[in-house]
Amino acid sequence: MRSVALAGLALALAGTLTACGGRQNAASTDAGGDVTCEVANETRIGIATGNATGVYFALGNAYAEQIGATGKNVKATASETGASVQNIQQLVAGSYGVAFSLADTAADAINGTGSFDSEQPIAALARIHTNYTQVIVRKAAGIKDVAGMKGKRVSTGSPKSGTEVIADRLLTAAGLDPAKDISAQKLDLTKTVDGMKDGSIDALFWSGGLPTPGITDLLTTAGSQVQFLDVTPLLPDLQKINPVYETGTIPAATYQLPADAPTVVVPNFLLVKNDLDANVACVLTKALFDRKPQLEQANAAAKEISLDQARKTDPVPLHRGSAKALDDLGAPR
Repeated sequence: MRSVALAGLALALAGTLTACGGRQNAASTDAGGDVTCEVANETRIGIATGNATGVYFALGNAYAEQIGATGKNVKATASETGASVQNIQQLVAGSYGVAFSLADTAADAINGTGSFDSEQPIAALARIHTNYTQVIVRKAAGIKDVAGMKGKRVSTGSPKSGTEVIADRLLTAAGLDPAKDISAQKLDLTKTVDGMKDGSIDALFWSGGLPTPGITDLLTTAGSQVQFLDVTPLLPDLQKINPVYETGTIPAATYQLPADAPTVVVPNFLLVKNDLDANVACVLTKALFDRKPQLEQANAAAKEISLDQARKTDPVPLHRGSAKALDDLGAPR
C-alpha cells in the first residue's frame, strides 16, 4: 500500500511539473476592474522564446531578468523553443505565460488559418523588433534563386517555427512544393549552421532579428563560401497571403557583407493569453520599455523596440493591461 501511495504521489508531482512545463507559469486570469499595474502576490511567468542562437532567445532571457528587476512581484524564466507556431500553441495550452511570435503567425492564430484550425485566444503586449528573412546558400551549390533550390538540401527551420512558415511560403511562391521538390532539413539554427559549414546543407532559411548570433557565426567562419539570396521578387505573392510582409534591407555592416542585402521583413509581437491578469500584463509591458537599455545590451535588435510602434499589432488585439501601460508611458495612439 505504501509503495502504491508513493507511486501515486510521484505521478501527481510529475503531472504538476508537466502542466507547468517546469516554467512556473502561475499568473491568474483577469478578474476585470481597474488596471492598477500592481500585483499583490508573487507571480511566476514562463517565456517561450526560440532557438538558442537566435534573437528571441537572447532577448527573452534578458527580458526575464529585467522583469524580475522591476520589484513588482513578477518573476520570469525564459526557455528555448521551436519558436512562433509552437510558442502560440504552448501559450494557449498554459505551458507559458508570454510568447515571442512573428506577426504573420500571430495573424494566422487570431484568424484560425495557416497552422491553426481555430481562432486562438491570444492578445499582444506590444509590437517589438523586426524579423529579417535571411536566405543563405552555399556558393558551391549553384543556387541563384529560390526556384533553384529544387532537389537541394534545404533547412527550413525548426518544426512549428515562424521560419518554417515563411520558408514554405517562399518555396511555394517560387513554384516549388516544399514537401516534394526539396530535401527539407527541419533543423534548429545551431544544427543548420553546422550543416552549412560542413557542406551537408545547401541552403537555409532563417527569420530573425539583426544580428542573429548563429548567422554571425556562419558568416564569420564561412563567409567566403556562402551568400545571401534576394527573395524580394517573391514579395507580391507573400502579400497575397498576408499584407504584413514588407521589403527591407540587411545592412552590410550587420554581418560584414560586401553590400546591403535586400530581403523580406515581418514584425514581431510579444503575446499573452487574452485572459491574463491585466495587472500582470501591465507590469510585463512596462518592463519591456522601462528596461529597454538593458535589453539592448543583450542584443542590438532591442533598439527597434519603440513606443511609436508598440500599438501596431493588428489583427491581434492589445491586451487591456498592456493598453493601460502604454497609456501611462505616453505611447501614441
